[in-house]
Amino acid sequence: MKRSEINAIMREAIAFINKMNFKLPPFAYFTPEEWKTKGHEYDEIRNNMLGWDITDYGHGDYDKIGLFLFTLRNGNLKDKNCKKTYAEKILISKENQYSPMHFHWNKMEDIINRGGGNLMIQVYNATEDDGLADTPVEVMLDGCRKVVPAGTVLRLTPGESITLPPRQYHAFWAEEGHGMVLIGEVSMVNDDNTDNRFYEPQGRFPTIEEDESPLYLLCNEYPAPDND
Repeated sequence: MKRSEINAIMREAIAFINKMNFKLPPFAYFTPEEWKTKGHEYDEIRNNMLGWDITDYGHGDYDKIGLFLFTLRNGNLKDKNCKKTYAEKILISKENQYSPMHFHWNKMEDIINRGGGNLMIQVYNATEDDGLADTPVEVMLDGCRKVVPAGTVLRLTPGESITLPPRQYHAFWAEEGHGMVLIGEVSMVNDDNTDNRFYEPQGRFPTIEEDESPLYLLCNEYPAPDND
């Protein structure tokens, strides 16, 4: 992805998030120069990959296959001194912008439609060899247990949510004709480097072409503190 595209996505996301009456934390707006002045007091943000996360999954067509994410809080499975056992993200999905089929090895998560359009989410069980099973899928929708056929596409309208257990495949997108969706994610500790299993191989973090200066740094770009 070009840095100019990432910057434009950030600006669009900020406008939409504000329109939805949601607010990002102050560190969202630290400039790259400001990050150079931040010491170890901000290590939780650096080490747990809080902040901006924009991906095209390596396809080079963000509007077709991509996702905007911002990690608000997170623990760290590798840091025994980190006692936080949960994570929270805010996501934005555009109309027909596909987030590819995947599951998480360890993470259970709630995916919540926080406002905007309708979120479409397709679900499958995983086979023993991590394929797509043709077995009925048990889903929890706002505390209500339902069993649906394999491959069912569920529609989450604003305010509705689904609980996704480990090893339950899911893909999602915003329904055409209803606008972008602001998505909440509340989960166990998140580790995007080790806990994602895509049904088809995908990239997770973009390769960036630096055609202009960053507006804000992505969660995998923070500089180490100056005194290191």
